[in-house]
Amino acid sequence: MDIDLQLVFYHFYQLGIAFVLSLPIAYNREHKTDGAGLRTFPLVAISACAFMLVGREVYQDGEAEARVMYGIITGIGFIGGGAILKNSKQVAGTATAAGIWLVGALGVTVAYGRYEISIVLCTLGFIIFQFAGPMKKRRAQSERGE
Repeated sequence: MDIDLQLVFYHFYQLGIAFVLSLPIAYNREHKTDGAGLRTFPLVAISACAFMLVGREVYQDGEAEARVMYGIITGIGFIGGGAILKNSKQVAGTATAAGIWLVGALGVTVAYGRYEISIVLCTLGFIIFQFAGPMKKRRAQSERGE
């Protein structure tokens, strides 16, 4: 069994891109919530990327690759569901769950070499987390008359 070092470095490169692009969102969540953050988001991104890379290498037809992607989407939805907490008065963690799904999509797009989509996902996700949260808090305060 020979190991193709060029392929190893290429996959390391792709997983590295998924890792780096997940960091702005992970950093924001680390400082805004007590749950998922600098460990969870990069792990989801590189895992989704890795599963899709394997699926692309092992299965040469689009239908099998699509099934791998469906499995990734379902699995990430399950992980995100664990981030949602509900009590009698409120639901928390839905944004974090959506962010987990977003970095999963980011990982899949990297696996397909669609770096432009990955960069857009990273940028928009970070902007939403960075600026929509404070806007939401201001709106809630104005509704309460504070």
